[in-house]
Amino acid sequence: MVTEWIITEIDGKIASIAADYRHFAEIAAKVAQLPPTSVDVITTQKVSTDELIAMAGTLTWEDFRLFGTKFQLGVWKTLFELEPRLYSYSEFAALCGNPQGVRSVAHAVAINPITYVFPCHLIIPKESLDKAREIRAVAESTLFKGSDLYLLDSIDVGEYAYGPETKRELIKRHLKR
Repeated sequence: MVTEWIITEIDGKIASIAADYRHFAEIAAKVAQLPPTSVDVITTQKVSTDELIAMAGTLTWEDFRLFGTKFQLGVWKTLFELEPRLYSYSEFAALCGNPQGVRSVAHAVAINPITYVFPCHLIIPKESLDKAREIRAVAESTLFKGSDLYLLDSIDVGEYAYGPETKRELIKRHLKR
């Protein structure tokens, strides 16, 4: 599990949150294309996962300075506004207004520059979500009463830039909020 996150800000607005500097190089390249007067200060800071989670609850869409296409920005805004539960890629594509564009939506999800705050980790393969729902339905009649957090170790949560263990941990933390 990643324990520190790097936040890159441009003029006090968050441009990326990542476990490494991979987005920083992309942001620098995009900033280099802007007029010199359009950016004053670029900073980075490291925060813990607990600090990131606490901060996530206080942010609004206006707190971000994002570089992406209109389509990508729409997908990221939909991620930002998600209710905390698990979604399949096809469900999420429909929420984005593009039910036929699962692959293009999934790609925009994969390049999401704002880890945890834009909860791409809540999007998992449909087969895994179906399995989780099936297990939850059976669990309703047990002492677990449908709690699905224990399911994460038994399902494939899908690809994640920082590995499946980090994705599982972020899902657990997000669903506990």
